[in-house]
Amino acid sequence: MRPFLRPRFSRLLRVKHYSLRTEQIYIDWIRRFILFHGKRHPETMGEDDIAAFLSHLAIDQHVAAATQNQAFSALLFLFQQVLERKLNFIAGVERVRRPAKLPVVFTRDEERAVMAHLSGDYRLMTEVLYGSGLRLMEALRLRIKDVDFGYNQITVRDGKGMRERVTLLPKQLKQALKAQLERVKLLHERDLARGGGAVYLPHGLRRKYPNAARDWRWQYVFPAAKPSIDPRSGEIRRHHVGEKNLQNAVKQAVLAAGVAKAASCHTFRHSFATHLIESGYDIRTVQELLGHKDVSTTMIYTHVLNKPGLGVRSLLDENEPLPAASSNNPRSGVIRKNVRL
Repeated sequence: MRPFLRPRFSRLLRVKHYSLRTEQIYIDWIRRFILFHGKRHPETMGEDDIAAFLSHLAIDQHVAAATQNQAFSALLFLFQQVLERKLNFIAGVERVRRPAKLPVVFTRDEERAVMAHLSGDYRLMTEVLYGSGLRLMEALRLRIKDVDFGYNQITVRDGKGMRERVTLLPKQLKQALKAQLERVKLLHERDLARGGGAVYLPHGLRRKYPNAARDWRWQYVFPAAKPSIDPRSGEIRRHHVGEKNLQNAVKQAVLAAGVAKAASCHTFRHSFATHLIESGYDIRTVQELLGHKDVSTTMIYTHVLNKPGLGVRSLLDENEPLPAASSNNPRSGVIRKNVRL
């Protein structure tokens, strides 16, 4: 991206309160868009160029539907918000079809087996994912002030779609979380003594409350091991644990537990929802706990529980065991007699 375009792009994203992750992702998509078109400036391009790039992603790069949509969102922001261009209907785009996939869900035994191969902070973070139904980044961005031990609840701020919600705090985690906060408090006090102790504050709160960045209540429940430089402000702050650290820990735990599923951190959220419905909780309650805007999104978990032919016994199970295949033709499932022709 050309130097004079990037500052305008980044500044407008921040004014509109887009996260740093989104800013980095959008900038990368604009860079790829410009390189695809031979380093032409976006001001010289239009709908046909956007269509060509999106089709290239689908046909040549074989990206997923969500990836293509992400690129499209970045380009829409560039042209409509930064360049202030009104785009007409973009025709001729080869759209990636989103496959209708059911979510990957742990059985209760699998969930316990995976948990058994996690320890320390990673174990506690994963228990929060499963016990409260949080998304990965919702758990990592959790602040001290959003954990309510009195009412046994967690408030999720700036969740997906910028929606806040309240979900449950498992009683079994209260002792472990309180111990975690004691460790964080000691760490925060040491940071303050060294002249640090600041964290990132969202949406202009820093201007309104300049001292809140060092307030205990705003600290992360799961802070990073070391302070780091904020890429936006250049200040030294203590961020939360990096998502890749937890993702790698969960991946290794799934392998160690012998669970042959394409599971990830998000599988714990899927399992939270499915197990609640399995236990008899109504779909609307689960919708509120997950923070879904539309109940149809939550309904997918009912399909996970829909067993085909429920109550029907397979005809194969009713038959007597089949005789073993003849050893003279082990690849054939047919028993043959020695017949002279």
